[in-house]
Amino acid sequence: MIVVHIDQIVFHVYEFSHFLYINNHQTLNAKQIQDDLLKEILTLNANTEYLYRFLHGSSDKELFKKHVPVVSYDDVKPYIERIANGGEPSDVLSGKPITGFLLSSGTSGGKQKIFPINNKFFEDMTFIFALRSQIIFRHIKDVQEGKAITFLFVKPQPTTLSGFPVSNALTKNKQAMYCHLLCGLVQRDEVVSLAAAFASSLVGAITFLENYWKEMCSNIRSGHVSEWISDLSCRDSVSIILGGPNSELAELIEKECNKKSWKGIITRLWPSTKFIQTTVTGQSAQYIPILEFYSNKLPLISPSYVSSETMFGVNVNPLCKPEDVSYTFIPTMSYFEFLLADEGNNDEIVDLVNVKLGSYYEPLITNYSGLHRYRMGDILQVTGFHNSAPQFRFVRRKSVVLSVNVEITTEEDILKALNHAKLVLKSSGLILMGFTCYADISTYPGHYVFYWELKATNINDTVQLDNKVLVDCCCVMEESFYPLYRALRGKNGPVGALEIRVVAQGTFDSLMEFFISQGASVSQYKPPICINSSEAVAVLEKNVIARFFSDKSPLLGSELRY
Repeated sequence: MIVVHIDQIVFHVYEFSHFLYINNHQTLNAKQIQDDLLKEILTLNANTEYLYRFLHGSSDKELFKKHVPVVSYDDVKPYIERIANGGEPSDVLSGKPITGFLLSSGTSGGKQKIFPINNKFFEDMTFIFALRSQIIFRHIKDVQEGKAITFLFVKPQPTTLSGFPVSNALTKNKQAMYCHLLCGLVQRDEVVSLAAAFASSLVGAITFLENYWKEMCSNIRSGHVSEWISDLSCRDSVSIILGGPNSELAELIEKECNKKSWKGIITRLWPSTKFIQTTVTGQSAQYIPILEFYSNKLPLISPSYVSSETMFGVNVNPLCKPEDVSYTFIPTMSYFEFLLADEGNNDEIVDLVNVKLGSYYEPLITNYSGLHRYRMGDILQVTGFHNSAPQFRFVRRKSVVLSVNVEITTEEDILKALNHAKLVLKSSGLILMGFTCYADISTYPGHYVFYWELKATNINDTVQLDNKVLVDCCCVMEESFYPLYRALRGKNGPVGALEIRVVAQGTFDSLMEFFISQGASVSQYKPPICINSSEAVAVLEKNVIARFFSDKSPLLGSELRY
């Protein structure tokens, strides 16, 4: 479906009261549920080749904690590949039959991974998706019977060498995007929400609309789909929705799109829209200002925390500010442990119900598909509790940092600095559409390089680069970094002046195309905060149109972080 009924996405398996009962029961009895779940997983998997080495058939929790090691992807990759590509049986890793594999995007941690899944994964996904939808319905009235424009694109499933399906979420398709938006415009009065897995997909959709709205209006006026839409089944479906010529609608859309600014364009084109559902935590937070600009500050709902490894939990307060989003962990999804991420932690590991308010942790996952004490690489902070189940704020990916000397600049540091720079940028009538960065150590001293794609606030204006504004942005970002960075950035220090390289419009589309060519997908794709690939840097470098450097050393602070 191109424009679908909300209740088609929701999986109406239960009434909300039943979901509420289940959720309360789970969060009230989190410890017992977690202990029982671990016992079940170990009973199923204790005799697998992987786990038998450590437990010798036992399902005892204390033996599990004492003997089963904490692992990363590289530790379990050989076992996964034996099943995926060698055709070996599932019991290499899992006591339940492996029915397929999920392919991660590779844009968060730098490389793609495949993870085994079985029916339990899909059962959990169905439950989480239904629960989060029912929570939204509880907070936002009169949306159940409306329609959602959901930006998802599919392609034929690839298979592993041994024949297993590999579900990497989806690929870009210009024809599908065009038809998707065209049908959304025709049914504009019925649309109550816009949705995508990640905020970058929504921003990309609006950018696409900016480029094609005139042609879409022509289609609506004539009642015929453009000839370059070559897929016959797609043409037939869209033609039915078009339903013949509609000059009045075409003129209305033209009037809105022809205005000087596209501020609030979402609510102007889809007046019944009540919320936007997409991930705006972590690195996706960079898109909050542009989505608020396009939507007239509609609620931006980050509904759930899920991954290829497991479902984690849901946002029980969907109307909170994007920066306040926390996720309540559901204890039936996987067995959760947490490695304290604070310095000097001595590798302390605690169970789900024993985490402490305000502390930072990296989750460890034990699931039904063969991952045991698997390090996620995410850093989370405990923000509260829903009954006995903790709530977590996503802070950053552990592996994504910048450093040219001994300083460590995290994803959280970068996003904070970027938000400060956006306040300076706003005065020049420009919007930041996309960014990424890397540590350039090809010369001494090494320095941070930020690639920015900019756009004028007014739709028909060209981008005018003001040297003072961009240099001030460089300086403000440096002032936002931690004291150790500022100390090393002093005169003749080992860290050079921060640089902003402005790239031509459309560059970040080219960057997405590059990652898609490497196996990533549109629905999963998130522009990487930090670039580690020389080929990706080359895509950006050929589109650089201007360079700006910080022109002063940042002020020093009294606290140094090592």
